[in-house]
Amino acid sequence: MADPRSFVVDDTQKGIFLLDREALVSEQVLRDEVKNVFAKCWIYVGHGSELKKNGDFQTRRVAGRPVIFVRDQQGQVRCHFNTCRHRGAIVCNDRSGNVRRFNCVYHGWIYGNDGSLQRVPGDEAYTEAFDQKSLALKGPARFEEYRDFWFMNLDPNAQPLTEYLGKATDYIDLVIDQSPSGKMEVLPGTQEYDVSANWKLMVENSVDDYHLPSTHSTWLNFMANSGVKVEPPKAKDQVLPTRGWAIELGNGHFTTDNVNFRGRPVAKWIPLYGPEAEGEIAAIRAELVERLGEERATRVADTNRNLVIFPNLVINDGSSVTIRTFYPDGPAKMHVTAWALGPVEESENARARRLDAFLTFYGPGGFATPDDVEALEMVQQGLANWEDDRWSEMSRGMGREGEQLNSDEHHLRIFWRKWNAMMTGAAK
Repeated sequence: MADPRSFVVDDTQKGIFLLDREALVSEQVLRDEVKNVFAKCWIYVGHGSELKKNGDFQTRRVAGRPVIFVRDQQGQVRCHFNTCRHRGAIVCNDRSGNVRRFNCVYHGWIYGNDGSLQRVPGDEAYTEAFDQKSLALKGPARFEEYRDFWFMNLDPNAQPLTEYLGKATDYIDLVIDQSPSGKMEVLPGTQEYDVSANWKLMVENSVDDYHLPSTHSTWLNFMANSGVKVEPPKAKDQVLPTRGWAIELGNGHFTTDNVNFRGRPVAKWIPLYGPEAEGEIAAIRAELVERLGEERATRVADTNRNLVIFPNLVINDGSSVTIRTFYPDGPAKMHVTAWALGPVEESENARARRLDAFLTFYGPGGFATPDDVEALEMVQQGLANWEDDRWSEMSRGMGREGEQLNSDEHHLRIFWRKWNAMMTGAAK
């Protein structure tokens, strides 16, 4: 049997990296992704703060599977497949709520929020071989958390979550450090939208700072006109107002790490926030310095990060903190879901600033996301010529030694190398 072919040309000696565009258009590639990537990686399910009370639940699709993310009556966070053990119907149709039991409307089988099968109508009709205890709701093979970020894995032999995350935990910790108590919470309201483009293009776009001056010029002009200091790049190889880096974190994870110029609720004031916010943001920063020390506080307050957890989780820690995940609905369509995250202690005014940034920059009707969606859909439309124009050029920055710039394509290549290895069976 022939070895699976590679989807990339990766010639580090010549400094050339090319991507076969079939990876972005093929039905067969999508089928192989479901088996080789999504069924083997840790996939984000939800944040524990979404389940504040015993009995709280959220239903959603994770890696294409309907699940119930729930805190049971004993306070344990669980993930059940939203599938009745009897005939396979959905057992919970509500998006969220608080219940002790889930009732399948098809034949009335009732499950506790711990997944146990509690009632079967007409159970006297079954033989002694019918084992009600063995018919609890099923769930993923593995379900683990890091600092209240919960992930599932369909592979029972997967490495532990913390090992999988590796150095990415350092950047999750920078997010958590924004809270004096170390407790962050998902804020009410969810962004959901569809994009007519391959899901992997969203991974690229989420960390591709090379596109910001051309795609988001309207936003940059808005910031400058609002009194925010947006200086032109100082170096020839720099495309953003401040210099930033692309950092590999292992296992296909990576992040951008940029000096902030656009303000942060924690804790970098800009004129856009208004003079009345200046004192409160200064107080937030003082608390960070007292609790974390000057160096760590500067990292938390004065740098932005777009963190990618392979394959499909992005944590944007910029002018707001956004958790974004996405999954293919076909080779040329994805469904995107995003939530805002903030410190539980945050004041009403600070939270308003955070939510304003969540909506006006990251939101589906904001400055950035509509531009990005249009750009990705234009890419997908252009890919109709893939058989005659086969390769995407992704070599920017390959000759650079030492630290890698965020405006290069180093971090994009990290993703594609990991993806290609998993698709060809070369991943360790």
